[in-house]
Amino acid sequence: MKILLPDTMPLDPTLPEGWEAVVVDARAEIPAAHHDAAALVVWGSSRRHLASAADLPQLRLVQSLAAGVEGILAAGFSDDVVVATGAGLHSRTVSEHALALLLALVRRLPEAREAQERHVWSDELGGLQPLHPEGRLTTLLGARVLVWGFGSIGQTLAPMLQGLGAEVRGAARSAGTRAGVEVIAEADVPAALPDTDVLVNILPATERTAGIVGREVLAALPDHAILVNVGRGATVDQVALREALEAGTLGAAGLDVTEPEPLPEGDPLWDAPRLLITPHGAGGRPVGADERIAANLRALVEGGEVLHPAAR
Repeated sequence: MKILLPDTMPLDPTLPEGWEAVVVDARAEIPAAHHDAAALVVWGSSRRHLASAADLPQLRLVQSLAAGVEGILAAGFSDDVVVATGAGLHSRTVSEHALALLLALVRRLPEAREAQERHVWSDELGGLQPLHPEGRLTTLLGARVLVWGFGSIGQTLAPMLQGLGAEVRGAARSAGTRAGVEVIAEADVPAALPDTDVLVNILPATERTAGIVGREVLAALPDHAILVNVGRGATVDQVALREALEAGTLGAAGLDVTEPEPLPEGDPLWDAPRLLITPHGAGGRPVGADERIAANLRALVEGGEVLHPAAR
């Protein structure tokens, strides 16, 4: 049995007996010599690569190393091919990046960098400061954080924020308690926004979530609130975001994702005030990929349950 590994990152999973691994170009069509593959690992793969994989006659498993698998599902794999997501492989790195964006905005590091470039020792940014100034969030101590999309990443991020003194709640399709954190139902998000200092968006891109962080959501947040998006760019109405930042009805925003990507050079979003943009760098480094591949291959061979199958 054969598993095809992408050449986009070094991988060395422990394979079941009788399996062999072959590294292929993730940007090119799969060579005819490997059309007998039973499993495929996807990471940074092109549409061309995925389209050719969808025609493999013996394929039984597609293992993505990304949490989102929209592109894979769009390639047209048959229903008898299990598509497994990389959910959880990026929880720590994305949480780390979300925290970095948030702390940079709370501690006004972009303004400090600008002052440094001007060789100015800014009295506004340093010296004696109130802990909770009117109209500005300058500490996570006591900050009310709502994590919208409270999956693996949110559950990893929450204790980091709590450790810095924030009060954290999650929001998901159904209410309850997850990882010791109160989770409200998405239907209750609008009512929670006026009492939210930080909104962390980790929502996936679906028809339901397209532009969901739009004018109504942004208007409901306090003027000092901070938005951090490490989910998908399509979930935020970027015109509404720019207008809110320009009008001063949103304190600041940090985006690691945009729509489209890359963000065009001439897009006015680049010049929005109090906005920090990073080029989709939160993930990009799946942690535990070899172990996930090995576990799902074993499940495939032994007839067990594949970890994190995608909804079809």
